[in-house]
Amino acid sequence: MRSNYVAVLDIRSSEMTAVVGERGVNGTFIIKSKYTCQYDGYAEGELLDKESFSSAVCELVRNTLGSSGSVKTFYVGIPGEFLKIVNTEKTITFPSAKKIRPADMETIIRMSAPSPDKAWRTIRNSCIYYVLSDKRKLINPVGAVSDSLQARLCHFRCNTDFVECLMDTFKGFSGIPNINLIPSTLAEALYLVEPEKRDEGAVLFDLGYISSTYSVVCGNGLLYSESYSVGVGHVAFYLMDELDIPFDVASTFLSTVNLNAKEKPNSVEKCIYEGKTYSFSTENLRAKIREGLDLLCETIETCRQNYSGKSMDGKPLLFTGEGVKTIRGAVEHISGRLVRSVEIAAPKVPYYDKPQFSSLFSLLDMALKDANA
Repeated sequence: MRSNYVAVLDIRSSEMTAVVGERGVNGTFIIKSKYTCQYDGYAEGELLDKESFSSAVCELVRNTLGSSGSVKTFYVGIPGEFLKIVNTEKTITFPSAKKIRPADMETIIRMSAPSPDKAWRTIRNSCIYYVLSDKRKLINPVGAVSDSLQARLCHFRCNTDFVECLMDTFKGFSGIPNINLIPSTLAEALYLVEPEKRDEGAVLFDLGYISSTYSVVCGNGLLYSESYSVGVGHVAFYLMDELDIPFDVASTFLSTVNLNAKEKPNSVEKCIYEGKTYSFSTENLRAKIREGLDLLCETIETCRQNYSGKSMDGKPLLFTGEGVKTIRGAVEHISGRLVRSVEIAAPKVPYYDKPQFSSLFSLLDMALKDANA
């Protein structure tokens, strides 16, 4: 494999994808190989079936190695369900004013590291912003002159049990000596949210199938991030329970009913499953789907209330993830329920400019930056 390619594994709550890619022109990407595999997923901070998880990882890695030659490093995205963010503030002073060096930044990060915890492993540190002695806030202070350096940092810690399960799975591939772990929440924040919006503060909501994550973004880090085991799969489950229909039928209705379509008198939606026809009025289906979406709205409102920092109520809610396009009209319904502007965030990449590809290309972008650092 050419040295400017990287291999990335994106672990979502119902499927995972492995890609090998490199940087293209104008911020695009060149994908050499891409494989996707379904598995049982995760909820409440735990894998639902470790064997299903390991089997899926093995299948994707095996396919990737078979098509891409020698892969020496795999960059693995860690989902929000298995992450904990620790925010710290630290200030170091100098005998006199001097130019800030990269070594000074490394020192302040090292000094602010959270206490060791067997249950959690730190996988990345990121500075939200730096403050100089003249009170200027900077993302990169290197070269600036100051007699002190203050940093507001976020430390990303991964659940140790999840890391060990992942590493045990990769042990079966002796030709891959390096496994680099990337917080998916940070990768999405830095890739999907423009620097100007990050400087002002932004809210990003990743709507998944089983799990969703709410993050408050600022500078080059996160002020807050929380994952809930709620996603579009739960809306399908709600529909299944309310209408007493099979889950696959409920999932089909989710993708066929448009919440924004004009009401038609006596309109009916039908689905044939295993030789049986399921028929419901369109109006009734829309009402039940909206009720299911209200569960998501409650989760978002809970996160908003749990975040104790500067209010983000005036900021648009940036929506991304595979759940965004599953239900047509869902974004408009959620916006109305929350009485808040909602915008869709997606990669600016031809053919992949859909929110379901957000985490994958965010991880690919961060992996390429890491590889070329």
